[in-house]
Amino acid sequence: MPWRVLTPRLMDRALAGGAERRAKHQLADQKNEVSYLQSNNHTIIGSSLIMNPTLRNILAVIVGFLVGSVVNLGLVETGMAVVPLPEGADVSTMDGLREAMKSFTPANFIFPFLGHALGTLAGAFVAAKIAASHKMKFAIGIGVCFLIGGIAMVSMCGGPLWFIAADLLAYLPMGFLGGTLAHGKKPQAT
Repeated sequence: MPWRVLTPRLMDRALAGGAERRAKHQLADQKNEVSYLQSNNHTIIGSSLIMNPTLRNILAVIVGFLVGSVVNLGLVETGMAVVPLPEGADVSTMDGLREAMKSFTPANFIFPFLGHALGTLAGAFVAAKIAASHKMKFAIGIGVCFLIGGIAMVSMCGGPLWFIAADLLAYLPMGFLGGTLAHGKKPQAT
């Protein structure tokens, strides 16, 4: 095998060929990494790695429920400051709340209704925004969670029939509306 003398020109070619080969290998490694991540349910956007869809959906439920609960509690507490309770009403215990509800005026039920409806709406919206898939199902699922909480509250505290009906009928439509708003699509008229 004849020996070649490496001239500056041949050295440049050898180095350039080596850099080119390294670049090709790096590109192949990146493609293999992307296909590995995609096959393991990771989402790639550009060069950043997003969360596993299953974990993201679990996070959507947790954060949606927490946001809805905070909105609900905030509006109910605000209502007690805006609309004064009747004289002698003790709402610190369930028994006291049950007794005090008998003396509540319709104005006392406005903020609890708004809290339940807007809390469900906010929670469903956030859950649908965070969810990686099945966004509307997660939004309605938040509505179902809040409906179960509403049924439990009504069974423990009671209240006037008009309030119970309006309150319990608001949860699922608010969940649907939250999912629809998160999608950014207008609901289709049927």
